[in-house]
Amino acid sequence: MTKISVKKVFMLKALIFDFDGLILDTETPEVSVWQSIYREHGFELPVDEWAKTVGGYGLSNFDPATHLADLSSGRLNPAELKIRYRQESDAIIHANPILPGVMEIIEEAKRGGLKVAIGSSSPHSWVDTHAQRLGIFDYFDEIICSDDIAFGKTKPNPDIYLKALERLQVENSAAVVFEDSPNGVLAAQRANIFVVAVPNPLTEKMGVTGDLTVSSLAELSLRELSNARKDRHVCDD
Repeated sequence: MTKISVKKVFMLKALIFDFDGLILDTETPEVSVWQSIYREHGFELPVDEWAKTVGGYGLSNFDPATHLADLSSGRLNPAELKIRYRQESDAIIHANPILPGVMEIIEEAKRGGLKVAIGSSSPHSWVDTHAQRLGIFDYFDEIICSDDIAFGKTKPNPDIYLKALERLQVENSAAVVFEDSPNGVLAAQRANIFVVAVPNPLTEKMGVTGDLTVSSLAELSLRELSNARKDRHVCDD
């Protein structure tokens, strides 16, 4: 019979949350706005290609503004398209609430003495501003963004999550990552961290799965999460 070290395997010390699409739904508004702009000019946004950029740029460098400008044979200006897209999507994003279950699991973690962090491929100027606006900035022990790692090393590279572990001073076996995108899940897996996939309406079409997959964080408690981690380690062993 295999002996399992409960202290090493089962002791959960930190939760690391992606931001876009996981804490705040920024991704559905962005794709919806691009779809609207494309259709206004008689084209369709290639959603499958756009989806590859969600959570990072490891799977595709697709730029919808440049792509649409090319489709229009130069009639449209990419810079002007990006300004319009940003203004319209931001208006929707600012009206969106924090996604269901996020605050409940963060507050449960804080009560239990766990460290809590954000690990995002977006810059601090985006993540910090929204976190402060939503009144959740001070909940997090660390916020790791693209600014904190080497250029070009965002998800699906593991660097953001490795930096989060370093800042939190925890081992990968003592942390859990929450992600919604293929890029993010792959980044967590490459950092060898247990990952909970929480697909949103966009990324669920890409078949996103993790060590544990739920449709909403409202479905999950820390007890259920701990049991899932134990089950995974027992099976692996």
